[in-house]
Amino acid sequence: MPGNQEKEKSPSFKCDTMPPGVLTTDTPKNFFDKIVINSFSIISFSTTLILTLVICAAAFFRYILDGDLTGYEEWVKIFAFWLYFSAAAIGAYNRTHVSADLVQAYVPDGKLKDSLVFLKDLVTVGVCLLFTWYGYEFFMFGFAGPLGTGIAIPKTNVWRISLWVGYLSVFLGLIFMTYYFTRDLFMSAVTLITGRRFK
Repeated sequence: MPGNQEKEKSPSFKCDTMPPGVLTTDTPKNFFDKIVINSFSIISFSTTLILTLVICAAAFFRYILDGDLTGYEEWVKIFAFWLYFSAAAIGAYNRTHVSADLVQAYVPDGKLKDSLVFLKDLVTVGVCLLFTWYGYEFFMFGFAGPLGTGIAIPKTNVWRISLWVGYLSVFLGLIFMTYYFTRDLFMSAVTLITGRRFK
C-alpha cells in the first residue's frame, strides 16, 4: 500500500539513532534526584516567569507611564541568582553544561580517552569544591554579617532584603553541581578501571 511505503521511507527519530556525543535530558530515576531536580525545575520555571513580569512591568512604568518602578533591580538580581544556579544544578545532572570537550570528539575509545575523561572530571570536581567553599563563605557573610555575629547584616538599599537570600542560591547550586560532578567522576573512574561504560 502507498501509505505503508511512505512510512517505510520516513526517517526514524529514535534516541538510539542519535549520533555519538549528543546528550539528551534524562528523567530522574531515584527518589533523591526526583526531589532535587523537580525542585530546581520549579524554581527555574517560577523565577523565569517572575523575572519576565518584573522586567515588563519596569518597562511599562518607564516608557508608558513615564514613571519608575523603584528598587526593581534588587528583586531582579535575587531572582536571577536563583534562576542561574538552579539551572546550573540541573545542567550538572543532565551533563549539559557548555564545554569544549575535545576528548569526546577526537580521541578514539580506549584507555587514553578514559584517562583523559577521568582527569577532566577530577579537575572539574576540584574546581567545583573550591567554589562551593567560596559559596559557603559568601552565604555566611550575608547570613551572619561581616563580623560573623549577626550584627549589621548586609541588606539591599530600597527594599531592605537580606543579601543572604540571593547568596543561598549560589551555595545550594554549587553543592548540587559538586554532587553531580562527583557522580560523573565516579562513573569515569569505574570506566577507567573496569572498562564498563555508562549510558
